[in-house]
Amino acid sequence: MSKLLENVVSELSRLPGVGRRTALRLAMHILKTDKESVRCMTSSIDEFRNGICRCAQCNNLSDTEVCEICSDRTRDRSTVCVVEQVGDLLSIENTRQYRGVYNVLGGVISPMQGIAPSDLRIDLLLDRIALGEVKEVIIAIPASVEGETTLYYLMNCLRRFPHLKITTIARGIGFGDELEYVDEHTITQAMANRREIERPEDE
Repeated sequence: MSKLLENVVSELSRLPGVGRRTALRLAMHILKTDKESVRCMTSSIDEFRNGICRCAQCNNLSDTEVCEICSDRTRDRSTVCVVEQVGDLLSIENTRQYRGVYNVLGGVISPMQGIAPSDLRIDLLLDRIALGEVKEVIIAIPASVEGETTLYYLMNCLRRFPHLKITTIARGIGFGDELEYVDEHTITQAMANRREIERPEDE
């Protein structure tokens, strides 16, 4: 195999869900594409990687310091939906049913993977609630062992806000399912049928 082709296949196969055979097909497709289109594609990838930043209010991906959702004054700022990753936010947005704002944690607590509570952007959520405008927090994180651990930790963090309504999306979404890959109808139903979470007893 050509060294140049081998390099492209190796790089493409590092992408999640892309094996060497798929990487080779992608490389051959790129080879058939006109050079200007390839230049535009690589330029946009480079611009994205170097220009993208995180929203200072919710940790969403953004071109500016504050993302479009947080900047939109028509959104319901009394409701915050907590999600694991940006892909989960996009899945909920695609339903066109939710008009609140978000908090993107950036992961879930996982000692096995070295992800501690301090690695998550829970601070942004607490800062937003402390301003006094938030009335409900919807927790929409995966139904997994790590997700349940994160949920328990969040509940302990939110104990300082007794006025706050805390709900979680309905579990029509199976245990262990990634929200990013769940169909829009199921997400819509889960959001509509969310339930309030019982607060832990004070120690």
